[in-house]
Amino acid sequence: MILQMNNIKKSFGDLTVLQDISMQVNEGEVISIIGPSGSGKSTFLRCATFLETIDSGEINYMGTKAAWTGADGKAEYLHKNELRKVKSWYGLVFQQFNLFPHYTVLKNLMDAPIHIQKREKKEVEEEARALLKRMGLEDKADAYPCQLSGGQQQRVAIARALAMNPEVLFFDEPTSALDPELTGEVLKVIKALAEDKMTMVIVTHEMSFARAVSDRVIFMDGGVIVEQGDPEKVFGNPSEERTKQFLRNYNR
Repeated sequence: MILQMNNIKKSFGDLTVLQDISMQVNEGEVISIIGPSGSGKSTFLRCATFLETIDSGEINYMGTKAAWTGADGKAEYLHKNELRKVKSWYGLVFQQFNLFPHYTVLKNLMDAPIHIQKREKKEVEEEARALLKRMGLEDKADAYPCQLSGGQQQRVAIARALAMNPEVLFFDEPTSALDPELTGEVLKVIKALAEDKMTMVIVTHEMSFARAVSDRVIFMDGGVIVEQGDPEKVFGNPSEERTKQFLRNYNR
């Protein structure tokens, strides 16, 4: 098991965003998280990747307890040096690409493996160029992000995350900033990763994609997991009325 999250709670002031949510991610599994806007999907992902702190609950990566509820009922985290190691086990791809604008595409991929993982430049460059080729971007190594389309930038962002050799990749609505034509090229890359058994957790509004690519689908609403299971079951024959309503509205 790569990730186990137990009884996660998160509020912003008086607004409760996550209500006692638990989830596990197994090696090679592709999980899609779907649900209406404001359901807590992205907050859940941000808690899993330590971009937000939980109020209480437990987060385990690769058997290492990274966050837990202390004696006072509040969350405690590993010391930042130990947490840095845990953070090396996952990659995160954002909606807005978050590339370094003043770096070339190749330098965007090479920077973290060299400076954070302290790896040899020659080896890192070879891997980075191979990743760009895999993304269909081998001719863009010396380009800058501003010279690329949105779809190309997102493929660079995926390659950059893969350059750290993570155990699991998280995607937070990776196509929401793209027009339909560019969305297809990014989804094609993610689908190829799924076929290669890359462990992934994907927050997405692309229902047909989630149905096609996922091993498990989680439907969230109101800060809770309403339903989860096999994609054909969740999409084709959901058991919860709220899931049925959401999919009916979405398929209109």
